[in-house]
Amino acid sequence: MRAIASACFALVCGATWATDQIPASAFAHFPDVSTVRLSPDGKHIAVRAELDNGKSHALAVYSVDDMTHPFMLRMQPNEVPNDIQWVSDRRIIIEKAKQFGAIDAPVPTGEIITTDIDGKHQDYLYGYAANHQSSRGSTRTADYGSGFYVGGPQEPNDHFYMSARLWDSHGGTTLYDVDSVHNTRHIMTSIGVDGMSFLVDAKGTARFAYGEDDDDKAVLYQNNGSGWSKVNWSATTGGFVPVGFMPDQQHVYAYYSADGGPVSLVEQAADGSDRKVLGKDDFSSVRDYQLTAPPGVPFAYSPSTGLPRISYIDPNRSEAKLHMALSLKFPGEYVDFVDFSRDGGKLLFGVSSDRDPGTYYLIDTHTYKVTKLFSLRPTIDPAKMAERRPIRFNNRDGTELDGYLTLPPGRPETNLPMVLVPHGGPINIRDSWFFDDDAQFLANRGYAVLQVNYRGSSGRGKNFQDKGNLNWGTGIQQDLIDGVKWAIGQKIADANRICVYGGSFGGYSAMMAPIRAPGMFKCAIGYAGIYDLALMYKKGDIKDRKSGRSYLRDVIGKDDAALDANSPDKLADKIDVPVLLVHGEMDQRAPIEQFQAMRAALDAAHKPYQVLIKPGEGHGFYDEKNVVEFYDTLQAFLEKYIGKGA
Repeated sequence: MRAIASACFALVCGATWATDQIPASAFAHFPDVSTVRLSPDGKHIAVRAELDNGKSHALAVYSVDDMTHPFMLRMQPNEVPNDIQWVSDRRIIIEKAKQFGAIDAPVPTGEIITTDIDGKHQDYLYGYAANHQSSRGSTRTADYGSGFYVGGPQEPNDHFYMSARLWDSHGGTTLYDVDSVHNTRHIMTSIGVDGMSFLVDAKGTARFAYGEDDDDKAVLYQNNGSGWSKVNWSATTGGFVPVGFMPDQQHVYAYYSADGGPVSLVEQAADGSDRKVLGKDDFSSVRDYQLTAPPGVPFAYSPSTGLPRISYIDPNRSEAKLHMALSLKFPGEYVDFVDFSRDGGKLLFGVSSDRDPGTYYLIDTHTYKVTKLFSLRPTIDPAKMAERRPIRFNNRDGTELDGYLTLPPGRPETNLPMVLVPHGGPINIRDSWFFDDDAQFLANRGYAVLQVNYRGSSGRGKNFQDKGNLNWGTGIQQDLIDGVKWAIGQKIADANRICVYGGSFGGYSAMMAPIRAPGMFKCAIGYAGIYDLALMYKKGDIKDRKSGRSYLRDVIGKDDAALDANSPDKLADKIDVPVLLVHGEMDQRAPIEQFQAMRAALDAAHKPYQVLIKPGEGHGFYDEKNVVEFYDTLQAFLEKYIGKGA
């Protein structure tokens, strides 16, 4: 519903863990803070604070010296501060978004607001409510578009660069320089293509525009001083996303794939010449990179799959040496550099792992004093969590797939009851090694948990991602089923005690997998699932956007017969296992009509099922008591059909 094992976690600890059932409320509790950012002068921290267990949100500001809490800006119901950026030592801008459920990421509203660190001089800078909430409301009409932060001057001065994507069908995209104090903006450049982001150099010149067109195809434009010209994506660059400029302002670092394979991190001249690879992996794309102190250049990277191994581009850099030292201080954890202060004297960094949801620290880079700031999930004791073990296996087509196996702590690793948990999406999403609530809850109850990054998942390049298109009910399900066969073949899973559970697209897979593999599963749990593919064109929020309609055409197609042949509600007579359906009545991504279609189909086919429906909940439950009830219901359902965990 919401990602290096230590040698000390041995069987000597297992006797204790085997009886240590952690309350479901520990896994139901949402992170207390997220989106943690350090001010340019290193004196303040801004965070997205979760209030009322995730049901409401706020921007909170803390003083680094004593962690006092000078200011909190509460958001409206269902609104979140989706992105937080410091534009000077005292001023912050916030991109607003709406949260429709616990499963999906918040949906940006295109609104940008601003405040000082003490709550003074709040203003509404961009959005459809500008003429009501802005200090310039009397002179400015509502903005018919969405605004997004794309960067700012190297020396913070209250200004920032904003990409404005107009809602007119052919409105194009405009880049503004916005003065957050005086609430003024001037046009830096415009391009007649919707939905573009920009890369701006140190002189304030937009040099690249990139994004996706209405057909979800990647597009790239370059400004050589005489206007924007389109770069031939397939013939010239393969796949190229510019990320930032190197200090000389003549070279950029970028994500690059020449042939649709795994994405590398490269450095090249702005005109495309002089390309060199900074980081690559033959199996997976580069997932993450670490930046030095300002002006910031990449010094390390890690892959998307398996353990997040850090590789250093230049091990002799001071930041690389600091990263190595911190990694030794936090063994088994992934160390992530978040923000340096402007002078490089303070560094905000986070550590997290498969067992640890994450903790933020501040280090003085002169004295090396480390101060703990925030633990994201105080209810979780990492010492009692389970190992998430990276796996690889070949599917029936011979394609090597990756995934993760979460094993119950302290139990023998053979003949375990197992739950297959397909991830949502399905396209351009993946399971990672980091802490996972569902996997940890189930492992704590004694179940092995298998998660497969099937075709269509992110992290392997565009070719692998595109293999998921038009394969929702066929190839993707084959990959999941082949993963179960692998676990049985490795003698990890008891072939007679396997269930499948998933949320969103995972809920779809929970119904489809038993249809495609009769007899393999003993029960199926669909949470906020999609069960009728054709209904996606009529109900839900995906169809409301032109890009969403294009996405549906690409990934599920328009052929009515094919849609029905891959919709669980049309195949309910083939479901040979007990079913649990869980749904929120206010779900906009997988609307309640999806649940109703599946329930009606199970009734018509005289199949056994159980339901858990919650009013006021969206695409995944937020209310902690509802999440606890869901986890308790899930546990009881599994125990009924595959027995108690090991």
